[in-house]
Amino acid sequence: MARYQVIVLAAGQGRRMNAGKNKQLLEIDGKTVIERTLDVFEKDEWCDSIYVVVHQNEQDLMKELIAQRYSKVVKIVIGGKERQDSVRLGVINLEKQLITFVHDGARPFVTEDELHRLYKGTEQHGAAFLGVPVTDTVKQIKDGRVQTLKRDELVAAQTPQAFTYEWLKKAHDYAYEHQVYATDDVALLEFLDYSPVYVQGSHQNFKITNPEDIQKAENMLKINRLD
Repeated sequence: MARYQVIVLAAGQGRRMNAGKNKQLLEIDGKTVIERTLDVFEKDEWCDSIYVVVHQNEQDLMKELIAQRYSKVVKIVIGGKERQDSVRLGVINLEKQLITFVHDGARPFVTEDELHRLYKGTEQHGAAFLGVPVTDTVKQIKDGRVQTLKRDELVAAQTPQAFTYEWLKKAHDYAYEHQVYATDDVALLEFLDYSPVYVQGSHQNFKITNPEDIQKAENMLKINRLD
């Protein structure tokens, strides 16, 4: 049977949320964001193990929230200064060399179907990422000049992003050695001249970022229950 492990990032403080606490701890219809995210992987038979990366100040709180509720959580890891540092610390703590997903804890609505298609893409190509086609016209502004980018060549990257253990470790080892940073993990593969495969996701797999996203999430849950 297919087996993967996942690093779930929950160390960010979500300053754009203006909630006075980690957005992972905000509730959506009676359950915290991080619980909803972990539920997806806990229920997926293909998921072997979960590593949760948390902020140092929230270590005890996260342990209390997660303890004895998620059998697949094998380790809670203290995160680093930047997102990329947190992923690297997650990689260092992995106990198995399985296909590895990296997922934002603030994306609680990824589906099992998306996870399985992502796994198969990684199995075939070594690395893969979920994304959705860009629907807006995107403008690049550089040195005061505006350029319209070709919309049909653009996708908005999501998580999870998935890698063979070897490619993920190689990418983060290179980035750490050369002190280069990127906004997501597949971008690190560009430094190694390697391209992951794109797997189409859905707009439901959005990231809880702003206060209005909580209402959006609750509305979506309500509509799904009606369906």
